[in-house]
Amino acid sequence: MLKIYGADLSSPSNKVRMAANKLGLKYEYILVELRNKQHKEQWFLDINPVGKIPVIDDNGFILFESDAIIKYLAKKQNSEIYPSDLRQQALIDQWMDFTAIHIGGAMSRVLFNRVFAKFAKEEVDEMSLKAGLNFLHRFLPVVDKQLKDNPYIAGELFSLADIALLATLDPAEVGGVSIEKHENIVKWRQVLKKQAFYLQCHKDYGEKMKEIFKGKI
Repeated sequence: MLKIYGADLSSPSNKVRMAANKLGLKYEYILVELRNKQHKEQWFLDINPVGKIPVIDDNGFILFESDAIIKYLAKKQNSEIYPSDLRQQALIDQWMDFTAIHIGGAMSRVLFNRVFAKFAKEEVDEMSLKAGLNFLHRFLPVVDKQLKDNPYIAGELFSLADIALLATLDPAEVGGVSIEKHENIVKWRQVLKKQAFYLQCHKDYGEKMKEIFKGKI
């Protein structure tokens, strides 16, 4: 059986779980306790020497990096959410790359400095936080414009690019990132967060975080 190693508050991990859910795959989800540094323990390094999540074990085939994982899973299922048509696939890749580089990196900076730094007992990096906020201020309107002109981020059809973006934006409220003014992003999220592939991962990122930290935030 497919094994997915991840953590509940890791957007890349949740991206893989959401994709697997959408593809209807049966899998074993193995929680890696990052706060207890399980990702640095030898048993995990034997699986992924990079020491990062997510990683999958598909009957002995080990793969890390979330975008590579979800593309692999979709191709294996010959799924329409990552079609074989060269141009459709290129557009999906384009928006997945855009999400990872321009949205995901910025969200990580903001979320770490505003939320996770205190739990890691590390100092807030104000310059990193500012850079993350500036990136989001610049690039979220690009996403909003794309969703104004299209029902889904890569065009007319739901794809892996939507899953990637949805998971990446999932911690927005927790990180104090306001997206209310981006009406098209808001509408798109509202629709997708009601779907089974999302709810099978969690009801809401913020609620899952409160459950994990039990009033410490």
